[in-house]
Amino acid sequence: MKVSGKLGLGTVQFGLSYGISNKKGKTSAEEVQKILKLARNSGIEMLDSASAYGDAEEVIGRNNISGFKLVSKFLPPSGGEKVNDQLERSLNNLELNHLYGYLAHRPMELLNHPEQWEELQALKAEGKVMNIGFSLNEPEELENLLEKGFEPDLVQVPYNYFDRRFEKAIKELKEKGCEIHTRSAFLQGLFFMDPNELQDYFAEVKPLLEQLREIELLNGALLKFAMEKPFIDKVITGVETEAQLLKNIDSIGKAPTLPELTETISDNILIPSRWPKS
Repeated sequence: MKVSGKLGLGTVQFGLSYGISNKKGKTSAEEVQKILKLARNSGIEMLDSASAYGDAEEVIGRNNISGFKLVSKFLPPSGGEKVNDQLERSLNNLELNHLYGYLAHRPMELLNHPEQWEELQALKAEGKVMNIGFSLNEPEELENLLEKGFEPDLVQVPYNYFDRRFEKAIKELKEKGCEIHTRSAFLQGLFFMDPNELQDYFAEVKPLLEQLREIELLNGALLKFAMEKPFIDKVITGVETEAQLLKNIDSIGKAPTLPELTETISDNILIPSRWPKS
């Protein structure tokens, strides 16, 4: 069983209890081992992690990850720390000597601290990282960074059936040779929630979610929606269990094409950090 090389594995669930539909909590070390084995056997080559994902990098590093490409992210350094200090910790935790990609997790901080970008460029020149760039939340962030001359090798952005905010920008970046990774294909699991169980905050999308519930292999259809875009290189998605990953892989090739979306969804839905906490 080989899956398109476009599918990448997110690892936030390996270190944190994450996602609106997550009812199992943090993934166990034993389950992580099974997930990574299935990913390797299925042709998945990209693992995406971050220093902010709890102990995810340490959990990953206890496994055989030869053959995988690792992307990680750093938080704004503080207390005299440098970007390289965080990188060294990630490399030690992952038991690697270099990363495929290293991204600013809070990229707007680079505007106030351009020396961090210079440090990233130096780390790339040393061979500690192959690609540098940003993990972005809103298109305005990218606009500001590009205006200041920060030219990324790789960016990660949210992109899914509801969320097309970055589409124009990532098409332009792709044409310049930038590698495009997308996340949030499932919008933190919102697409699978029973609309009747959601708070009124989500009222604008409840009818759409009800329609989507009628689609067979919805998980595969949502992944396929992003994976079929020629301007996207990797679609990063996390799972809590081996069974979920297997279901995703098996469903991609069998899933139907999603209907054309005519509605414009508000940022209050598209940006999970704005969602009610309970």
